Amino acid sequence: MKKNPLITGTILLTGAGFLSRILGFFYRIFLSRTIGAEGLGVYQMVFPVHSIAFALCCGAIQTSISRLVARDHQTGRAALRTGLFISLSISAVLTFLIWQAAPELAHFVLLEPACGPLLPVMALSIPFSSIHACICGYYYGMKRTAVPALSQMAEQLVRMGAVFLMVQVLTENGRPVTVSVAVWGMMIGEAASAVYSYLVYAVSEAGGQKTKQMSFFHMAGPLMAMAVPLMGNRLILNCLQSLEAIFVPNRLIAFGLSHSDALSIYGVLTGMALPFIFFPSAVTNSLAVVLLPTVAEAQAQENSGRIEHTISLALRYSLCMGIFCIGLFTLLGSQLGMTVFCNQTAGQYIAVLAWLCPFMYISTTMGSILNGLGKTASVFLHNAVSMLLNLAFVVFGIPHMGMRAYFYGLLLSELLLALLHLY
Repeated sequence: MKKNPLITGTILLTGAGFLSRILGFFYRIFLSRTIGAEGLGVYQMVFPVHSIAFALCCGAIQTSISRLVARDHQTGRAALRTGLFISLSISAVLTFLIWQAAPELAHFVLLEPACGPLLPVMALSIPFSSIHACICGYYYGMKRTAVPALSQMAEQLVRMGAVFLMVQVLTENGRPVTVSVAVWGMMIGEAASAVYSYLVYAVSEAGGQKTKQMSFFHMAGPLMAMAVPLMGNRLILNCLQSLEAIFVPNRLIAFGLSHSDALSIYGVLTGMALPFIFFPSAVTNSLAVVLLPTVAEAQAQENSGRIEHTISLALRYSLCMGIFCIGLFTLLGSQLGMTVFCNQTAGQYIAVLAWLCPFMYISTTMGSILNGLGKTASVFLHNAVSMLLNLAFVVFGIPHMGMRAYFYGLLLSELLLALLHLY
């Protein structure tokens, strides 16, 4: 394991991912019984704004830090300081804008006025996300995945503890438990992970080895040269993904459902069924995170044999896991939905969504490898085509076929994405 940081890092992140998702299941069960399926739907509607903000100030910069650190460990701290300053500056602006324009964003963008009071709370989490993401990018590049893994656990535990405590206090005082509790929990969890990762970095790097002293302007150029194309790509992709999230409840209403039923179905889909399908992806997501700096380092060393071996390993495990999950979820999906969430619809959705697993896991790992090789334009194009296909099914199909159109679009788009990445 010491000789193969790819395996070591994947095991660490996978272990933390599984523990976090197991805790997350209990958390979602608690939320579903506290705020209901409709409340879950409203809670999920906040995330399009969060994902766009994250794409602008965190995601691309985290990837750029990881790649720069992987190529030259000596410039790691300088890359982190530069990326952190830029990321926090952008996040401060976004936090202010979201706070000021929350009612308009909820009404005209999310098409759900109930999200208005939730957006300012969500905005407070963005600077903490920046700190957490940048420091994790540094440690991914150093192939020291223990810190990101433990910070992920800290976030989940603190989020759950905060929500349980708030619900307990509200119940004892006879006050209603609303969706805002879940959003406050998200903000507190992000703050905890940011504080934890910063403290670990400050303590562990205080007496570390000497590194190259690089000025802000010297590092900002190569960092932003990598980050800006990624930022643009992720922004467009997150906008497309957000449109899907916004339009699903809206198109279900056009299909003939009431506003409450549409939000409930969306809550069952995103808050109950999809987390089950995404649960095994803790392995492939962890592998994908470690693959990017590994492949970038191998490319810098012109070691094509190592790149070929990495691709073969990732593809084999992703495919095997996907096939296994088809059998597991098609056989047990209905029972899982009823046993865990006491919701028959959730069980039906799990069984249908099981067919996504092989294509979703392959596209995750192959996309990370392509990013590590510098093929970010190809990854962007593939994702954009896949999302546009799924969005077409959402906008034009759901009003005529209901959720069946969404499932058809999701399956075809994931299949197309996997084939394009493999090609």
